[in-house]
Amino acid sequence: MINSKVTVSLPQEKRDILKAEIGKAVAILGKPETYLMVGFEENYDLYLGGKKLEKGAFISVEVLGEVDAAASAKMSGRLCEIFEKELGIPGDKIYITYSGYKNWGWNGGNF
Repeated sequence: MINSKVTVSLPQEKRDILKAEIGKAVAILGKPETYLMVGFEENYDLYLGGKKLEKGAFISVEVLGEVDAAASAKMSGRLCEIFEKELGIPGDKIYITYSGYKNWGWNGGNF
C-alpha cells in the first residue's frame, strides 16, 4: 500500500500518471505491481516547520515483510522525482515513511 496526502488538487489524468509511475517504482522494493494498492488524498493541509505548505506531500509505504534500508532510500529518491515532475512538489517538502508487516490480510486470509 502506498498512500499519499498532497496539498494540491489531483485531476484524474495526474492520478493515472502517478499510479502508473508508482506501479513501476514498487519493483525497487522487490514487490510486484500485481498486489499494489495506491491511494491519494488531495488538497490536504500540511505544515512543516510551523508553516503551511503550498506544495507538499506525506507518503506512506507499507509492505508485507521487512523493508530494506538501501531499497527504501532508492525508493524515496524515485518517489520524490515522480511527485516533483508530476505535481511540482519539491523533495524537501516531502516526507516518506516505510513500514513492514509480518501479517497482511487479503481475500479472506493472510498472505
